[in-house]
This record gives sequence, structure tokens and C-alpha cells, in this order.
Amino acid sequence: MKKILQYLFEYKTLTRETAKDVLMNISKGIYNESEIASFITVFFMRSITIDELQGFRDALLELCVRVDLDGNETIDIVGTGGDGKNTFNISTLACFIVAGTGQKVSKHGNYGASSISGASNVMENLGYKFKNDKAQLKKEVEEANICFLHAPLFHPALKTVGPIRKNLGVRTFFNMLGPMVNPAFPKFQLVGVYNLEMARIYNYLLQQTEGTFTIIHSLDGYDEISLTNDTKVITNEGEKIMTPQQLGKRMVEASDIYGGATVEEAAKLFSKILKGDGTWSQNAVVLANAAMALHCTGNYKTYDDAYHAAVESLESGKAHDALKKLIALQ
Repeated sequence: MKKILQYLFEYKTLTRETAKDVLMNISKGIYNESEIASFITVFFMRSITIDELQGFRDALLELCVRVDLDGNETIDIVGTGGDGKNTFNISTLACFIVAGTGQKVSKHGNYGASSISGASNVMENLGYKFKNDKAQLKKEVEEANICFLHAPLFHPALKTVGPIRKNLGVRTFFNMLGPMVNPAFPKFQLVGVYNLEMARIYNYLLQQTEGTFTIIHSLDGYDEISLTNDTKVITNEGEKIMTPQQLGKRMVEASDIYGGATVEEAAKLFSKILKGDGTWSQNAVVLANAAMALHCTGNYKTYDDAYHAAVESLESGKAHDALKKLIALQ
């Protein structure tokens, strides 16, 4: 590792192969915590290259515990995290709204590293038990339309770096990797990114996969459709800018989508919104993200059709039923 660090400190970049080797070694426990922390810190000082990100991704996918959901075509809705905005768990809520429409979901998530409450924090608080048992996960997808994949159980390298990321408490390149290494290999993906450079990198990488994707970035820095500003939307076909009015019928204030100060607060807010008791603004933001995910599947002619399906899922209680069914299967 000392040679690699010296090389990086001289402002050089890693080849795809070397990047892969480093991450393989991290997962094998070859480096100590200080070496790993130093390595991660390099990428705060400069942008990551596409080769480096591809190499890290290659390693995680080679080592991961793969999940075969037996032909179920799933979607993942996931933000890279690290936008520092501390919103409530918008992506995870959108997953349950999507599941309530009948679309299968394989949600990949982790504990919050730079936010108070990540997807795993909330799911654990609501009574979900993390697992990598393929038969059980398949059962969840078939009966509740959704399963949750807690990243460290599927990625040995993430388990190694988890405590280090938490101690650093800032965005790392692992945030960027999360959405690209879902062990269920979903057919559809809605990926939220925190800046336009990341959107460009993701667009390049996802173009090379077989799935259908939509990348979203709120122009004021959110890694999801926040409705606080216009949103850049990138798909397999091209890119466009959409307004809050187009996406959620209204604009909202940043304070409307605040996520709370503790995991308990975040989980309470999550349940409230999923039961249909959220504010107008909270509902609008969650529905916009769910609608964009549904539209990504190609099963809806227009975005508005997808939005109406999302509204019906939330208002009819089907979204909340998906959560109840999932927890009952634990």
C-alpha cells in the first residue's frame, strides 16, 4: 500500500486493473485501517477517474454474494448519498410506493455514512432483519414485491471499510459505487447523484450495462428529485431538464424535506409518510421519485401515467401494505 499511496500522492491515477487489485486486497484484510483511511482520503483531494471507478466496481462484483431472484425483473431506486442535505429517506419510501403498484423491487442500501439515517438504519428500526439467504429474499420479492439487500452482507470489502467510513463521516468513493454493485443485478435502475460530474461518469458506465437506467440530479445539489429546483434527467435515450411543476406538480422548500435529527425520528417520519399522513410537500417529493422509477421500467406511456400509478399506490394503502407484508415475513 505504501507504494500505491506514494504513487497517488504524486498526482498519478490508477489503471482499472490496479484499482481492482487494491480493493480486492482491502476486502482480504491485507491493509491496516490507517492505510485504508489514507487511500480513501486521496479521493477527497481529487476527482476519481472512470478507470479507477470501473476497477473498484470490478472488484466488488467479483467478490459479491450474488442473488438470483429467479427471473423476477426488479428495479432499484438508490441515491449515491453524500449530498450532505439530510433529507428523509426519499429513495426507500419511493421503493415501497413502486412495490405497491406491483413492480418488483430489489433495494440495495447501507447505514448512513455521511447522513444521520441511511436506508439500512430505517429498515432495521422498522423491524427488517438483514440477510443474504437467496430463498428468503426471493420469497420477499414474490410476496411483498420488495426485498432489501444490506450492502455489507453481500460485499466483503464494504464490511471492512464500514467503520472507517463512519469515523471519517464524509462522502467517499464508496458512495459512488453503491448504486453500481446491486448483487441482484436489477433490470431497471433509478440512480440519484450529487453533482453533474458524477452524472456524466454514471451515464458513461451505465451505458455499458444491459439494464435500463435513469439518472437524476437536482440542480441545487440533491441526489434525488427534491422539487426544490429543476432536475437533470439522463436516460439511455438522452438528457433533459424537468421543472418541479412537471415532476411533482409543485415546488417545495428545503425545510419541507428535512429528515430529522435521529434514526428514530427518521423511522417515525418514514412510517407517517408511508401511511399517507405526510405533508403535501413530503408526498409530492416521494411520488415524483416513485413516478420517475416507474417510468424507467417502460410500462407507462408517459411520466404522468406513472405519477398517477404512484399516487394510487400511496393513497390506497398498497405502499404501506408492501411494508407490512415484508416485515411479517421476517
